[in-house]
Amino acid sequence: MLQVGGPPGGRGMALLALALALVGSPGGGQHYDYYGWQPERLPHGRFYGREPQCLDIPPDMQLCHDVGYKRMRLPNLLEHETMAEAKQQASSWVPLLAKQCHTDTQLFLCSLFAPVCLDWPVYPCRSLCEVVRDSCAPVMESYGFPWPEMLHCGKFPSDHELCIAVQFGNSKATPPPVSKICTQCEMEHKADGMMEQMCSSDFVVKMRIKEMTEENGERRLVAAQKKKVLKLGPLKRKDTKKMVLHMRNASTCPCPQLNSLSGSFLVMGRKVGGRLLLLAIYPWQKHNKEMKFAVKFMLSYPCPLYHPLLYGAGQH
Repeated sequence: MLQVGGPPGGRGMALLALALALVGSPGGGQHYDYYGWQPERLPHGRFYGREPQCLDIPPDMQLCHDVGYKRMRLPNLLEHETMAEAKQQASSWVPLLAKQCHTDTQLFLCSLFAPVCLDWPVYPCRSLCEVVRDSCAPVMESYGFPWPEMLHCGKFPSDHELCIAVQFGNSKATPPPVSKICTQCEMEHKADGMMEQMCSSDFVVKMRIKEMTEENGERRLVAAQKKKVLKLGPLKRKDTKKMVLHMRNASTCPCPQLNSLSGSFLVMGRKVGGRLLLLAIYPWQKHNKEMKFAVKFMLSYPCPLYHPLLYGAGQH
């Protein structure tokens, strides 16, 4: 449903165009609410360095190709001026979308990466940003990424102005279910998924776990002395000699892989501020063809320079 505030005129015509764009598109059952907003009051007086144009959302823009409308405005609202740049930066956020931390995550992100075509930009409401941030920031923190400055919610208009409001989710942050598996323990079962995780990680190690403890809302995994480093990354000798992995926000969620500490594990992680953060953990299965192929591929071929698993989430 469309909710319009403010006087009629050119703004009303633009809102009509917005209604037609959304209702007439695939996925048009997703009707977005908009509130009155003066176009001259763009946050921080943003302007485009080149003339805006409307382009089809490309099929390989995985984040937004099924958002509910066909065409996007470029430059977008994050000042990406080329489709190649917009697609590359948007791909960083696809894994967060897969975590389903809030039902409006796609709506919020695509309003910025692939904004719907109008005569002037329509930004997400501050409340939409806040509810997505409050639900998804803890997931990002588990991977060692802060909520990025480019998505600072104070930059966006308040709800009484023309903006994209909370639609399909609650107006409050979505608390994670008590029984939800820890983010680090959600396993990929195909080789390509494992390869993506390994390339996105700073280091990959095959190891045994000597002990596991819990403190300050996180788990600590102490590696046994014998281990095999498959990808060294930024690790120093002292990091590998006495390896301690930290699982953020993981003290209360279940992790089936850690129900038993016997056997070896394939672990992937990032080094952040001198600490080693666990990103993914798999029980080592030497007869698992998918795992065997993924490890062999990683050892034989260099990873691409750009990795999508929340990589660059804080970059612009």
